[in-house]
Amino acid sequence: MTTVAARPSLAMRLNALTKIVELGPGRLEPKLLAEASTLLTRAGERLKLSSEHTVVALAGGTGSGKSSLFNAVSGLELSPTGVRRPTTARTHACVWGLDGATPLLDWLQIQWRHRFARASALDKGESQLHGLILLDLPDHDSIRALTDNEADRLIGLADLVVWVLDPQKYADASTHRRYVTELAGRDAPTVFALNQADRLTAAELAELVIDLNDLLRREGVEHPSVVPTSAITGRGVDSLKSVLAAAVSRRRAAVQKLEADLHRLEQRVAQTMPADEALSAPSTVDDARRMGLTDALCDAVGVPAVGEAMENIYAERSMSWVGWPYPRWFAKLRPDPLKSLRLDDVADEIRGITDGSVSAQSAEVINAVQALADGLSGGMHPVWRASLNHAARSRAAQVPKALTENLTKVAPHLHHVPAWWRLLKTWQYTLVAAFVTGLVWMGAGLLFPGDAPLGFQLLGDTAALPWVGLMMAAVLGLGALSGIASRNFVELGASRERERLEREMRRRVAAIAETMVVEPVERELGRHHAFYTAMRALAG
Repeated sequence: MTTVAARPSLAMRLNALTKIVELGPGRLEPKLLAEASTLLTRAGERLKLSSEHTVVALAGGTGSGKSSLFNAVSGLELSPTGVRRPTTARTHACVWGLDGATPLLDWLQIQWRHRFARASALDKGESQLHGLILLDLPDHDSIRALTDNEADRLIGLADLVVWVLDPQKYADASTHRRYVTELAGRDAPTVFALNQADRLTAAELAELVIDLNDLLRREGVEHPSVVPTSAITGRGVDSLKSVLAAAVSRRRAAVQKLEADLHRLEQRVAQTMPADEALSAPSTVDDARRMGLTDALCDAVGVPAVGEAMENIYAERSMSWVGWPYPRWFAKLRPDPLKSLRLDDVADEIRGITDGSVSAQSAEVINAVQALADGLSGGMHPVWRASLNHAARSRAAQVPKALTENLTKVAPHLHHVPAWWRLLKTWQYTLVAAFVTGLVWMGAGLLFPGDAPLGFQLLGDTAALPWVGLMMAAVLGLGALSGIASRNFVELGASRERERLEREMRRRVAAIAETMVVEPVERELGRHHAFYTAMRALAG
């Protein structure tokens, strides 16, 4: 036994529907998802069964002559007939070529006592029907059908449905509204047998066929196949057999039925979730939006303020180490600007920038996250827009705390003293000592000219005083120059330290944004893109 050879396009469409069912919960109606899951199950089961057999169901209402036509096609009195009331309580099956058909009949749930085989069909010139499984279904409009859905179930499972209509009820609403309109679709394998043609004149039959064709086209049947038949006289039975034989020989009815069902389902999904320009929506968060989110979150936690405060404090602290001592000593006569700025515990002050305004920052974080979601969801279906917003905000409430805790770890170590500050301070105090030595020398030379005590005669040498004065001036100049140079180096170091701090803080902010905002958003964008890619593949 072989299985149904599905075209690659059908396999791709079934895979696409699987993806839609996987991504559909919360976005598509549960009823539609349930129907899609049922179709996938049915397709998987049917494609595993015999491809050598084509399941044809004769369906119709009470009094249409369905069972009589079943007997006429099979050439045997297999299904009981009735004039006034339906007599087909259970489905009967006639099989042309029983080999390999049993698993398929089991799947159709046909009772063993209602299975019949045409083993001698080849001897009667009906080899073209080999592989046909003909079903006589219960009447779909009988009282029994109200509580037993066997007819509806098998109409859905059959590879080809032959609707048996009679001249009086060929436009019956129970058939057309419940089945024909619902089942109509692209290349849907459906045949209409206008039975009891023996009751009509040739003109009446021709007019009726034209009217039925027009009605079916209005209901969405693109290529209706109408075959006038008479189970009593045998008129049209051979024509119906030819139609069935053509379907059996092509071995395509099962695939066509699945393709038609997929097409109808795709149309319903497209009505609920129209594609339009959905695939033009981004599937990832681009670098520009990543940077925009990082900038907004940096503003929310005050990264620029931290950097500026650190730079200013770095410069002010350096003055106690690298500034020329004399101006610093004179500055002590004025109030301490650091105390007026309350910068004694500056590390705590800077940590307070992130710790002190969490509630206000939460609003700014939410605004930044919402701006990202709004920028990405433009043009999306409202359902997907809502799910993207939900994904973006799924961890937004945790972002302020994460930023606060993470950035506190990189608060600058403002009490750290660079080694070059210590070296420069030693140098400057050496210059101070040299200046004080010169000042003492100059004073001794002026107070004791030529009369310096024993051992200090050099201090009283007035001829050396000009050189001492020159040395003192040089020391003052050298100290002033070193102070100016050190100030420039301090400013450069402060600027570099600010850049380092802001870069590190920005890196941490970007990492948090990536983990807590961008990744959930990209997962949802990926689902959106996969859903509509599957929609396009399902459309074929």
